[in-house]
Amino acid sequence: MACVFCCIVERSAPADIVFEDNEVIVFKDIQPKAPLHILLVPKEHIATVNDLGTQHTAVMGKLFLVAKQLAEQWSIAGQGYRLTINVGRGGGQIIDHIHMHLLSGWRR
Repeated sequence: MACVFCCIVERSAPADIVFEDNEVIVFKDIQPKAPLHILLVPKEHIATVNDLGTQHTAVMGKLFLVAKQLAEQWSIAGQGYRLTINVGRGGGQIIDHIHMHLLSGWRR
């Protein structure tokens, strides 16, 4: 079975895409845990943080910069947001393709 995130990158699986460039695709989580919950995914298939090498430094940095850019664009940078990367089943990772969660919108 093909990786669902790779299928989204290839457009053979649907997703509500909110940002895309040559290296990264960003789409809404289908099971949101916050009023705003998006996934930032490198287009290159990398299973987990444990599989990162020095060749991935730029794309991982880009995930953080895209998250910051979207937070500013959507006017949530000031109120705050959470970024998380789960690693392995014991760390809550469900899809074996590295991805960053951006969550925001809680009322405190």
